[in-house]
Amino acid sequence: MANTIRILGIDPGLSKTGWGIIVQEGTRLSFVACGTVTSDNTHSTAERLRQLHDGLSEVLGQYRPDEVAVEETFVNKDAQATLKLGHARGVALLVPALSGLAVAEYAANLVKKTVVGNGHADKKQIGMMIKVLLPKSDPKTEDAADALAIAITHAQHRGARALRERVLP
Repeated sequence: MANTIRILGIDPGLSKTGWGIIVQEGTRLSFVACGTVTSDNTHSTAERLRQLHDGLSEVLGQYRPDEVAVEETFVNKDAQATLKLGHARGVALLVPALSGLAVAEYAANLVKKTVVGNGHADKKQIGMMIKVLLPKSDPKTEDAADALAIAITHAQHRGARALRERVLP
């Protein structure tokens, strides 16, 4: 019987952090759940980060993933936006680490290339491919669809990543 792995993908953002859970059994991928954790932009940055922390902690508690993948920071021309994204990404990395889970990180271009076949695909193309790869999925936001794409990317690359880590400690 194939090894079953539950993977959580996280697409960090200060306003909206997408999350998606899939199960990988051998080469088969199955949709479990997805959603978006939001923060209230009328609150301080610290409070908004706490809201993201609490929301992601709830997702981890409810779905109990075995592995987690987070999208790497995409550098914007706006330094302030990049910094805010970095704060949210820090929370996305910290929450699973506090639960003892290892976190893999993937560049946005690799996620797009893995899911769509084009490293410069747009969000609409990602959403369409998510429906093809995970027919039972129902992402209500682009952030949730992106998070599922990150989880799929981890499922496709986790074996090579583990081998590299064993060979190159």
